[in-house]
Amino acid sequence: MASGAEQSVELDPWVQRYLQHLMAERRYSSHTLDNYRRDLKALCDYIGPLPIDWQQVIGQDVRDFAAASHRGGLASRSIARRLSAARGFFQFLIREGQLQANPAQGVPAPRGEKKLPEVLDADRLQHLLDAPSQRDDANSADVRERAILELFYSTGLRLAELAALDCADLRHQERDLEVVGKGSKARHVMVGGKARESLDDWLAVRSQWLEGSGAKREDALFINQRGGRLSVRGIQQRIADYAQRRGLDRNLHPHMLRHSFATHLLESSGDLRAVQKLLGHANIGTTQIYTHLDFQHLANTYDKAHPRAKRKKDD
Repeated sequence: MASGAEQSVELDPWVQRYLQHLMAERRYSSHTLDNYRRDLKALCDYIGPLPIDWQQVIGQDVRDFAAASHRGGLASRSIARRLSAARGFFQFLIREGQLQANPAQGVPAPRGEKKLPEVLDADRLQHLLDAPSQRDDANSADVRERAILELFYSTGLRLAELAALDCADLRHQERDLEVVGKGSKARHVMVGGKARESLDDWLAVRSQWLEGSGAKREDALFINQRGGRLSVRGIQQRIADYAQRRGLDRNLHPHMLRHSFATHLLESSGDLRAVQKLLGHANIGTTQIYTHLDFQHLANTYDKAHPRAKRKKDD
């Protein structure tokens, strides 16, 4: 029954109700909601036309949708995300009495090469964070960017979590943060000494920016020079620019800092459960990727250092 020929202009009414449910009841971030909207729109476009009779959708339709996504060049991880969105949507329809069974249940995503997260070694991160400002203005955005970088590396926060922080979330007495992560789960994260110093510097600049902009009261911890909350995209762009100005030879992004935080902490402590809690992972299996990173580091060291580690090229 599936056909990719039909292209929907609007979302199916039941998809719209599901997105409203995710926003109002599950309190998903706007970034996460955008991903769900794109993935479910792709499903609607494939199944089509609107309105869709979801009771007629079967498991084979979902398998064909995944296969078509793969033929279209979509990465395995993106297909897996599409299928996850579809499963959640169909589960919502079951809850609403529209379906008896979930047609996406058990539909696998195509297997792809599993990439390990990219990290920066501790020395390069320290050099980046300790590099002096190249600007003369003490109130420049560099103070904010340094605070953002220090906070990412000190806490392992997700991008959406950091963007959503308010000043009230920073508990000055305890010097930690209260963070609301995925699934509206709250957790406390420690803020290291260097990050605390950078945040104090930034809060002084922030007050001046708010006063100079004439903006109304803004609760956001990180703001732009107009006094509004700094967006997710704004944070990504500004830390990439900051790192580039300091000579980093790769594109720096928030997830690299999160992965570096987890990897360095695990290498030093060996405490996987602690890293799980600090990252806010619901399942320790998600955190175990960092044990692979740690082993890869050991394997690389072994290959370079041990005289019998590798065969000669002409063997």
